[in-house]
Amino acid sequence: MMKKIYIAAILAFLVTNSFAQVKTTINKSAITFKIKNMGINCTGVFNGLQADVQFKPADLASSSIIASVETATINTDNEMRDNHLKSADYFDITTYPKITLKSVSFKHKGGDNYTGSFNVTIKDKTKLIEIPFTYTETGITAVFSGSFKINRRDFGLGGNSMVLADEATVTVNVESSIK
Repeated sequence: MMKKIYIAAILAFLVTNSFAQVKTTINKSAITFKIKNMGINCTGVFNGLQADVQFKPADLASSSIIASVETATINTDNEMRDNHLKSADYFDITTYPKITLKSVSFKHKGGDNYTGSFNVTIKDKTKLIEIPFTYTETGITAVFSGSFKINRRDFGLGGNSMVLADEATVTVNVESSIK
């Protein structure tokens, strides 16, 4: 009887650990965007990424990523423009303090290349967006890098501006420690 309990305990330990997620702590992040305004590229960044990353390439079905940034951290190196972007015309930081991203599913495309389906929420409007990214591990460090496009009108950003392009490119680079 004791032998069966011992074997059951070992099996439980192995099953639990073999399906455990890789948990990460964010070391560095860069979230940048680019959009044309009056035909000129305007760039900026968001800071302060908060994320719960449980990504395991060998078990994509149970992997997940939930991330957010505070809208008040937007920085385009132009205080007047930043204040306008923080207003109700754009991000309305008082009412909508965060932009969130939550994974729905992942697909392995080969090598270090993946695609994730993410619900992206800006100003309480959520859109499902496919985000191609690379994921690499070196020792206890993991790096996620991806770039995707969003339509600002889908999220009620900037109204019907005729001088501001509808499409913005967002680039995300995250370095994390694997626990």
